[in-house]
Amino acid sequence: MALMITDDCINCDVCEPECPNEAIYMGPEIYEIDPDKCTECVGHFSEPQCQQVCPVACIPFNPEWRESEDQLRAKYERLEAAKAA
Repeated sequence: MALMITDDCINCDVCEPECPNEAIYMGPEIYEIDPDKCTECVGHFSEPQCQQVCPVACIPFNPEWRESEDQLRAKYERLEAAKAA
């Protein structure tokens, strides 16, 4: 399951640099998360770093993008392979 940023986002800029997969970007009004890049920090950290630093707790799990731990790890491995190429 990827994460998402809700309308409660205050654009404080703390989440974007914390994402090891560069999945967080500035959308038209608030920050957004690319679910194709979000691994919930699997492969990097034990907990999603963006959730840890968000001062308004506006980064829940995206119920429309469900993935198992194995799927998240496979996505992490694909992303890392693409970076190395």
